[in-house]
Amino acid sequence: MPIKIGSVIDERYRVVARIGHGGMAEVYEASDIITKKRMAIKLIREDVMKNPINLRRFQNEATIAASLDHPNIVKVYNHGTFEGIPYIANEYVAGQNLKDVLDFRSCLPIQEAVSIMIQLTSALSYAHQHNIVHRDVKPQNIFYLPDGTVKLGDFGIAESLNIAMNKGKPKEIIGSVHYLAPEISRGYPASPQSDIYAAGITFFELITGRVPFNDVDPVAVVVAHIREKVPSPRKYLPNCSKEAEKIIARATNRSLKERYQNAQDMHDDLVELNQNSKLLKEKKNFFARFFGFK
Repeated sequence: MPIKIGSVIDERYRVVARIGHGGMAEVYEASDIITKKRMAIKLIREDVMKNPINLRRFQNEATIAASLDHPNIVKVYNHGTFEGIPYIANEYVAGQNLKDVLDFRSCLPIQEAVSIMIQLTSALSYAHQHNIVHRDVKPQNIFYLPDGTVKLGDFGIAESLNIAMNKGKPKEIIGSVHYLAPEISRGYPASPQSDIYAAGITFFELITGRVPFNDVDPVAVVVAHIREKVPSPRKYLPNCSKEAEKIIARATNRSLKERYQNAQDMHDDLVELNQNSKLLKEKKNFFARFFGFK
């Protein structure tokens, strides 16, 4: 049941407007009576709450995200229940997610994409250092603010690294198939390197406007990630920077030994790329150089 505008949650959050709804929750804009901050209140939908798995994921997001404090992670300030319905009080993020941005712009210039990836890998490095694996890194879960700031959100299926690595092979594979690391599809637990793989696919998508494997059949996509090497972004962006191509190739390597060992290493390579304007330049072919084509 929708909350009435003007309602006060936990004697602290006054509901100002209904922002929208997603697969799991109704989202409202609210004002924190104490701090005067603008907030986003997520309440799990009553129909969704009837499924104990959904309820557990919602509560999981609240507890895990609340433990993290990083400028590139959506901040969870509080969580509780309102009239028996669990809620999460987030910072208000005034921006679109990257999927919406890509739907409108198709793809992003390399410089802009690198800036986004620097922030994303900073967030992942921080989460991993705090023993949290996100498990669902993708453009839909990354918010892009008008000032260029990136915020990683939706920790609904995130896990403590200790739990993920010690629980054995999962009974079900959870995540978005287009960004799913091959080891997860094989039934192995998620790890920081799984998030790195998803980040590499995200980088690929930002600069090419598409995911590397986009078959309509999700099983075919999973099989492709397991058996095939992620193609070079130059297949779709012929003038792609050679250094950006190397970063994507290393992040999405099927071999864990050859993949980035941690998000900080990927972050450092992105920072180096961003600081060297020559490395960021698009690589032009012979005819483009000779005749001056763009």
